[in-house]
Amino acid sequence: MTRILIAEDEARIVSFLEKGLQSNGYTTIAVGTGTDAIALARDDAFDLLILDLGLPGADGHEVLRQVRGRGERLPIIVLTARSGVDDTVGVLEGGADDHVAKPFRFEELLARVRLRLRDDSGTASATVLAAGDVELDLRTRCVTVDGVETELTSREFSLMETFLRNPNRVLSRTELLSGAWGYDFDPNSNVVDVYVRYLRNKVGGDRIETVRGAGYRLRG
Repeated sequence: MTRILIAEDEARIVSFLEKGLQSNGYTTIAVGTGTDAIALARDDAFDLLILDLGLPGADGHEVLRQVRGRGERLPIIVLTARSGVDDTVGVLEGGADDHVAKPFRFEELLARVRLRLRDDSGTASATVLAAGDVELDLRTRCVTVDGVETELTSREFSLMETFLRNPNRVLSRTELLSGAWGYDFDPNSNVVDVYVRYLRNKVGGDRIETVRGAGYRLRG
């Protein structure tokens, strides 16, 4: 079982990350201070660290310095509200393997987690998701239905990826918002219904089923 350490002090983001990672088969442990992150982030205990820069006790830069300084090699993905070039260079030179700017979509973070775990293990991961006669290429961001390829917008792609990772499962609007729009979404928005309609126009109206009072389901 792959174990991921989450070092983040905002409870809402911790809950969002744990639910998403656990639903994808990962075991998670969360800590809220840099001091705890330094103590726990060891190669023999975890396979990857998701690290917020703005931690109390010791900030993310100090965590990076101490964890890398004692020779730990586990992949580290930094979460930061700062996305300038200097900030990016700073965390990468400090020993991080990757960084994600807040606010972020869970599917983007998940892709980076999988990439870092794949790099660490040497095992390749799938780049095409499929259900029935629908295929989504994660590299080109195009969907193919009955052999016909169609380009998707960024939001359409995110929503289609969420459906294809959960074929034949009823997904609530909240789950779809969380998967495609990230933790910083408005739960009262009707944007899911709008984008489902867009997707139906591209993949066929009968492939995404409305489950009254529950949400939507992609028929696999």
